[in-house]
Amino acid sequence: VFFLLFQILGAVILGFGIWILADKTSFVAVLQMSSPSLKTGAYILIGVGALTMLMGFLGCLGAVNEIRCLLGLYFTCLMLILITQVAAGLVIYFQKETLKDELSHIVGNLIENYNPLNDDDRNLEEAWDYVQTQISCCGWTGAKDWKKNEFLINQSMTAYPCSCSNSSKDSQADTGFCNLDIPANSTVTYTDWPVHEQGCMDGVENWLKDNLGVILGVCTGVAVIELLGMILSISLCKNIHSEDYTKVPKS
Repeated sequence: VFFLLFQILGAVILGFGIWILADKTSFVAVLQMSSPSLKTGAYILIGVGALTMLMGFLGCLGAVNEIRCLLGLYFTCLMLILITQVAAGLVIYFQKETLKDELSHIVGNLIENYNPLNDDDRNLEEAWDYVQTQISCCGWTGAKDWKKNEFLINQSMTAYPCSCSNSSKDSQADTGFCNLDIPANSTVTYTDWPVHEQGCMDGVENWLKDNLGVILGVCTGVAVIELLGMILSISLCKNIHSEDYTKVPKS
């Protein structure tokens, strides 16, 4: 039963990696389309998931047939996976400021070059619109990020991103730009836009804080399952005795 549970865990990790690559409508989509690091991480997750499923199968096979080498291989691979996960967690923790700067750079370029008339980046831009709509935010640090957008500069700031809007009249428009109802030749800045004040960076950080307990719980649960698998494989390996061929009757 335990080895079956481990195979299910591997399938979950594998599915999570595939979801990162396939997702097109969330903040993950913005990152994986812009950052090779996340794509690499997704492929690593797929590899770890597939390896975990294989190890679960080999562990089950070794336990049923009492094969020490398979149980030993199962223990070794589990230990390597656990060490890799701990190392990855430490790298993320100590490099969080670097990762934060990379995110700022990615989103900054996306906002600066956002153009609803450009079909080449349509999927990426729609993913970012989805993020702003769902989190009720605008820009990365705030609406001021959009003042660098070339399209809005050409419009003299008389338009604003619809996905940022806090107005009910824009509820049906969640992509592209919406026009301000203002007199002609009026001077407009981003402070005149009817948009959310919160930047998406704060929204993402708040989401992480709200779900930190769940994230840590899942990570701890995975580590506990892996430790139990290591303990179980060693126990089974020790309890498997070599055959005593001296007791076999001679013909």
